[in-house]
Amino acid sequence: MSPSPITLRLCQLIALAFLLASSSMSAQQVHRFTVQDGHFALDGKPFQIISGEMHYPRIPRAYWRDRLRMAKAMGLNTITTYTFWNLHEPEPGHYDFSGNNDVAEFIREAQQEGLYVILRPGPYVCAEWEWGGYPAWLLRTPGIVVRSRDPQFMKPARTWLNRLGKELSSLQIDRGGPIIAIQVENEYGSFGKDHDYVEDIHKADLDAGFNGALLYTADGGIQIPDGSLPELPAVVNFGTGEAKASFDLLRKYRPNGPFMAGEYWAGWFDHWGEAHQTPDAAVQEREINWMLRQGYSLSLYMFHGGTSFGWMNGANYDRHYKPDVTSYDYDAALDESGRPTAKFYKLREIISAATGKTPPPVPEIAPTGTIPSFTFRSATSLWKHLPAPTLSDQPVTMEQLKQSYGYVLYRTHLVEDGSGDLVISGLHDYAQIYADGVFLGVLDRRLDQSRLSLTLKSGTQLDILVENSGRINFKPILREERKGILGQVTLAGALLSHWENYSLPMKSPDSLSFSTDPCSGACFYRGGFQIKTPQDSFLDTSGFSKGFVWINGHPLGRVWSIGPQKTLYLPKPWLHKGTNQVIVFDLLGKANPLMSGLSHPILNAPVPPASKN
Repeated sequence: MSPSPITLRLCQLIALAFLLASSSMSAQQVHRFTVQDGHFALDGKPFQIISGEMHYPRIPRAYWRDRLRMAKAMGLNTITTYTFWNLHEPEPGHYDFSGNNDVAEFIREAQQEGLYVILRPGPYVCAEWEWGGYPAWLLRTPGIVVRSRDPQFMKPARTWLNRLGKELSSLQIDRGGPIIAIQVENEYGSFGKDHDYVEDIHKADLDAGFNGALLYTADGGIQIPDGSLPELPAVVNFGTGEAKASFDLLRKYRPNGPFMAGEYWAGWFDHWGEAHQTPDAAVQEREINWMLRQGYSLSLYMFHGGTSFGWMNGANYDRHYKPDVTSYDYDAALDESGRPTAKFYKLREIISAATGKTPPPVPEIAPTGTIPSFTFRSATSLWKHLPAPTLSDQPVTMEQLKQSYGYVLYRTHLVEDGSGDLVISGLHDYAQIYADGVFLGVLDRRLDQSRLSLTLKSGTQLDILVENSGRINFKPILREERKGILGQVTLAGALLSHWENYSLPMKSPDSLSFSTDPCSGACFYRGGFQIKTPQDSFLDTSGFSKGFVWINGHPLGRVWSIGPQKTLYLPKPWLHKGTNQVIVFDLLGKANPLMSGLSHPILNAPVPPASKN
């Protein structure tokens, strides 16, 4: 008797279920990543890590897989990424792992493209990222000492790592995932020597479930003794021209290996008001070839830098405050828009020759496009959209206003005449000064400016508009990196008091009321353009002074006429067929400004001498 159609269908479904279960079991096959005989080992066999760093929030989510395929095509077998606490927990206890913050999906996609993953959960990450990845709300706690054993810091840090563990611990190599290694803290030897603190972070990682991959520490060569732990492998971080000396130091401190460049700085980042950085590519090629042929493992920092979208650029301090630009192009193998550079093809050749493996073909990528010039025909003044103020005797910081990014307006009315220097103590970071609405001048922390000579009458309304230009992300000075006015304001030696503090986080300007009336000074400008086929492009910002740009509601990043960056990367996935809306906030705006989209970035514009430290 022939089986009935129902019986056949049931058998087919059972067979399909068996195949799916078998496939799932195969996909979830567990592995072990260890150190054996001075080298890394995957399931007991020697494994040379050839990695490149990419950061998921610096890449539009729609492009994650494209970038991962490019990594595979260059010959990489691993991707390294930080996680960014301030993105995932913007307010205490409020977590966001959606959209571009879905780090678990980024890691799963890496696995699907045949790549392993090195995870760097921090909680401090540096990365030229706003405050090294720490959430600004930590600074609302008086006296908190971040990156220390201070319970006020360690309690939220442990809570964060535990929450991250719920997202990512199942993706470790021993559970069928691609995460082969997890870094404990991050270059702590460049910051301090408190090994008990590093042990606390190590334990917090383990308690969060990060115990199924190889844990390790990473430091600069001479900092290895200060930042490493005796029970964990240590890797060394260094830049162009430092390979042999750095591995000599690693071998001195850890003669039994393993030997890895945890960060080989295959480029560098830019500061506002300083020249664009392009390290010697020929030296990099020789050193990468040498490391690979020595059998050393390495991770290129960066393989693809991308963009510090929004307010997420960090800052450095080297005798002066130095905020980073929005672009994180980093002179990397993939440029800011994800396109392979000459460096990409040269490194592809070097890796293939050193490993004897032919990488997959380089994926085709659509060309970038231009956007015809368009005019911003509607605008509105910042002064028309001030919220209710917080009153205080002395100025309060941005963090005291429960604000993380953007601007704060400080306003007071003079009770007596004053002629002399207006002095702002603890200006963080950039201030415009107004008297009765008239712009008087600028004070810039980068240039160590804190005083402006003024003559003002009793009753004058004094406004000080202060921008957070990015929190410092490196060195112990980051512990004091609150924003706004941290101290007092005096005029001709007399203390000014009775302040109105206006919180201006600049979260979304879409709801503002615009008009066609001319607007100059601190203004929002709204314009738009029509396109038939969206393409990656670069918005030319040279027509604006200092401010911020949004495209279709997406925060693109900062604008500053001092350079060296004069464009903002405009990703295709954030554009629409038809009408696209651009909003620009400009501190020194002029009526009806123009903008266009270029097919190439401008990252190396000349920097005016007056803008340099």
